[in-house]
Amino acid sequence: MLHFDELSEATITQILKSVKEQSVTNFSLPGSGMIHIESNLPYLIIYRRREEDEGTERFVISESSYLVIGNDNFEGYQNLLFALANQLSEKFELYLLLELYAGESNSHTFCIKGPAKRLTSTVEILKEELQHVNQLYPGIDTTVEIKDTTKRQREGEEPLMSIEDTKNCGAVLMGLEIPPIYRTDKKELYPVFFRAFRDFVIRSIHVAIFDLLRVQTSSGISSYMALGRQYLNDNVYEMDKALTDIEQSYQFLWLVSPSNIEDIKNKFFESDYEKVLPYHYRLLPIDPDVLKRKLYNLPIEEIADPAMAFIFREKREELDLQITMLGERGNTNFFYNSLRLYQNVENEVYEEAVSLLTTLPEIRHQKDEIMIDSLEFSSLARREFENFRNQDENFKTQVHIRSDVNVMMVSQGELYIPKAYTMNATEAEALIQHEVGTHILTYYNGSQQPLTQMRTGMAHYDPLQEGLAVMAEYLTGGLTANRLRTLAGRVVAGRALIDGGGFLEIFRVLTDDYGFTPERSFNITSRIMQGGGFLKDIIYLKGLIKLRKHLMDGGAYEELLAGKFGLRHFDIVKELTERKILKKGRLRPSYILDPDFETKLNLIRKGIPLSQMIKQ
Repeated sequence: MLHFDELSEATITQILKSVKEQSVTNFSLPGSGMIHIESNLPYLIIYRRREEDEGTERFVISESSYLVIGNDNFEGYQNLLFALANQLSEKFELYLLLELYAGESNSHTFCIKGPAKRLTSTVEILKEELQHVNQLYPGIDTTVEIKDTTKRQREGEEPLMSIEDTKNCGAVLMGLEIPPIYRTDKKELYPVFFRAFRDFVIRSIHVAIFDLLRVQTSSGISSYMALGRQYLNDNVYEMDKALTDIEQSYQFLWLVSPSNIEDIKNKFFESDYEKVLPYHYRLLPIDPDVLKRKLYNLPIEEIADPAMAFIFREKREELDLQITMLGERGNTNFFYNSLRLYQNVENEVYEEAVSLLTTLPEIRHQKDEIMIDSLEFSSLARREFENFRNQDENFKTQVHIRSDVNVMMVSQGELYIPKAYTMNATEAEALIQHEVGTHILTYYNGSQQPLTQMRTGMAHYDPLQEGLAVMAEYLTGGLTANRLRTLAGRVVAGRALIDGGGFLEIFRVLTDDYGFTPERSFNITSRIMQGGGFLKDIIYLKGLIKLRKHLMDGGAYEELLAGKFGLRHFDIVKELTERKILKKGRLRPSYILDPDFETKLNLIRKGIPLSQMIKQ
């Protein structure tokens, strides 16, 4: 970052030249001042440095265009503001200057200062948005007032610009006094509340600014979500990579699955479903204590961008749980952390599972049906890989056929198939779109994004991923009754595990109460019991139910394939896409081009029951 020691006429001219010619201008200024301007935005958020004003500056420096006024050469800063507004108002027809500052220590009032009669809609929207704070944080008890005044600065301070000068340079000057409820009387931050409160205030400001820009300027901005930074600081990408490096230092699903699953299965069936061998696990390639130390040494609290800070904090919590679980494989603590990671079985999901199991009978394999083995399935996968290469010649991945895995899985963008795996040929086509058309596709699309977490997965992305994968089976016409029964059986098994059931009890619930074959019951039970109780399998049906609701509410579909994230992140991903940080997915699954795709998707939007989604 280039540093200017003074704000002379020559310096201001150089700054204006940068703003005109560069997408982003970033300089340090006299008296510890700073300027960051993204030149496509017709506004500037301003803060004056003050003593004992903990936290307030951080409302500003997370913005896409801001000026921090240093503690000397105030006249130079005034000249800079006039020159900036004069240049950019000509481009946008208007340039907004919004100064933020903290109120008195005992204040609980937001005060909006500005030309309220001229900007009635904007100030009323800002007031309405800020009033929501009391609903979000009961007990805060704040108020919002509007002052139509020529004095937009803090009481007792010199104005940034006279009203006459604002008219001459095409600017609109406003002030927002923020009640300092985010810190103690001793000026110490409440760190957790501060982050949430700051994000709330920034969003409120953006909603109001968007109204002004939409009506009064020629900016062409399509949404308030586009008002965040388009150019993230290097520390954001460094943090993103650091979290991904930690996650990729181990393969979570691989390490919690038993390495002796074939022996467990053989002994169980030989003993007439009575004897369960102990699970054996692969050696850990990491030291959980060392990895946790590395995880919590990451200074996530220094990330100013609210959206990115939220993503990183969530991911740190998830990785913390996973690393803890790796050190607890085989004991009950593993199960309790699994419950924290994948949540409970909600009554709605459990009732849907029971309904599916009582409505859909188990379909036994017919002697004449076509079955394929792992080798044939790998050929089908490679055919879909070729479809991806036709869309992007850089696409590359591999298929691994292994005898030491108990379930088909995608890990770090590659497909693993159990060596003894056999399946119905019709189900295989649907499973290709589950594993390849969803999991591998979103991994690759995510790998083309600037944020690595779009590849490895944001926190709690699994329910949407598996919901999309099962939805892909339906959209290809290959979702069978047995497949839905399996997903429902996993939910029933999860509820039984939560209620204290063991391997034999869960196996018998599935076979005796719900009519599963011993083979299917074993597969469901062995997965739910790995690690000491692993609830990941409940998310398949849970994710499908949530995705169905999202689509019924008019939500987008193809946009969900741009990488690995959860429905809870949809608005954040949309915001980051609006800000041009993220981009649309490069690959599209083949089933989207099928003529029946829209017809089937519309049936979901109209609320078709899950039991009617199966292949007839």
